[in-house]
Amino acid sequence: MRWSDFPKWGKWLADWAAEYHAGLRDRPVRAQTAPGAIAAQLPARPPEEAQPLEDVIADFERIVMPGITHWQHPRFFAYFPSNASPAAVLADQIVTVMAPQCMLWQTSPAATEMETRMMDWLRQAIALPQGFHGVIQDSASSATLAAMLTLRERALDWHGNQQGLSGQPRLRVYASEEVHTSIDRAIWIAGIGQENLVRIPTTGPLRAMDTAALDAAIEADKAAGYLPAGIIACTGGTGTGACDDIAATCDVAEKHGLYTHVDAAWAGAAMICPEFRTLWAGVERADSVVFNPHKWLGTQFDLSAHFIRSPEDLTRTLAIQPEYLKTHGADGIINYSEWSVPLGRRFRALKLWFLLRAYGLAGLRQMIRNHVAWSQALADRLRAHPDFEIVTEPVLSLFTFRYAPPGASDLDDLNQRLVNAINDDGRIYITQTRTRGELVIRFQAGQFDATEDDVKTAYNVITEIAKTL
Repeated sequence: MRWSDFPKWGKWLADWAAEYHAGLRDRPVRAQTAPGAIAAQLPARPPEEAQPLEDVIADFERIVMPGITHWQHPRFFAYFPSNASPAAVLADQIVTVMAPQCMLWQTSPAATEMETRMMDWLRQAIALPQGFHGVIQDSASSATLAAMLTLRERALDWHGNQQGLSGQPRLRVYASEEVHTSIDRAIWIAGIGQENLVRIPTTGPLRAMDTAALDAAIEADKAAGYLPAGIIACTGGTGTGACDDIAATCDVAEKHGLYTHVDAAWAGAAMICPEFRTLWAGVERADSVVFNPHKWLGTQFDLSAHFIRSPEDLTRTLAIQPEYLKTHGADGIINYSEWSVPLGRRFRALKLWFLLRAYGLAGLRQMIRNHVAWSQALADRLRAHPDFEIVTEPVLSLFTFRYAPPGASDLDDLNQRLVNAINDDGRIYITQTRTRGELVIRFQAGQFDATEDDVKTAYNVITEIAKTL
């Protein structure tokens, strides 16, 4: 295939994309294939000769599509959304055609300068103060890793990168059980070690970190000769939507001189709506914050918004400047590769620009408000059903529930069988989680094209299939 062939296949792709999205409700949400079924259809050896693109596309439809779980399906209620709005997809296609590598200002000035402005647009949209500066990371996991490395270096007076951790004081980081496992992975990679991630108990309906217990744990670690380094707080935790009391957490952090990172990977998008900002009151006092526009806002994966109060601390941790990466004759520029772990960078800011202009903050706010209202209405309907119970109340558009008909035993097994049966049915997709030792069913609404009827369909499917067990 050559560029002269691209107009033909580009038109095919545009038509295919429109038809795909128009027909999503007719497809099962989760892939219905058995393990190994896709691999069994792929040749063991690569082709020696070029093959017609018509054959490649035919095999794509025949082999690949049956094995796709449709994250853009309007009845995808599992995990969190990974939305792909048409405007952002168009921008990503443009970037893919140009294929720039935007590691430095000089390697594409437009990418760097647009990233700076787009991150400031987002900062304003979620009402972070002007003291925060933003950078686009590939995922919240990378942003959290960058925060973990920064808090490590700050605690070690910037000696960790140069001297290593051998012989240094044993660091401690604090978080609740509700934080995402990316925090565990970050603490591994940063060399701090799993044993030094101190789990703090939670309290209250939002399962917030108990800040009195947090303060006591830090005091105890100091007395035992450890070096407390930082706190990871969450807003909208993945399991049940847990929200730490950010202001109270920052009180403890400031008392002990610790770095505070707030993981709001999913819920941060909702902060474009002023009425939801109580969930992270005090966030302006954190050292860094992350949320994913590629979840709820509509800029398809990957685009994570990482805000920091001190870019100097971040670049002091991550920047490295061999001669071939220096830009001579241009003072005051930003090289965002110095703000992240990977050197290479895609032009992600373009899809954010397209998204914000094509839908506006008002349109995005309405989408989020709809999802919250529809999800909370579903929780109320299930609450009113005699065979169901709400386990954790809705946090934005996320809640958990259990099927608990009178006289039923082994509710964990019953609810897992219900989840499996629902997902095998294909009309909706949900997942399970555990809270306080119990297996519960997790529901969230957030797909870009979901309607109120899609959420009402979830009630019908859940109650209908439950009766068959």
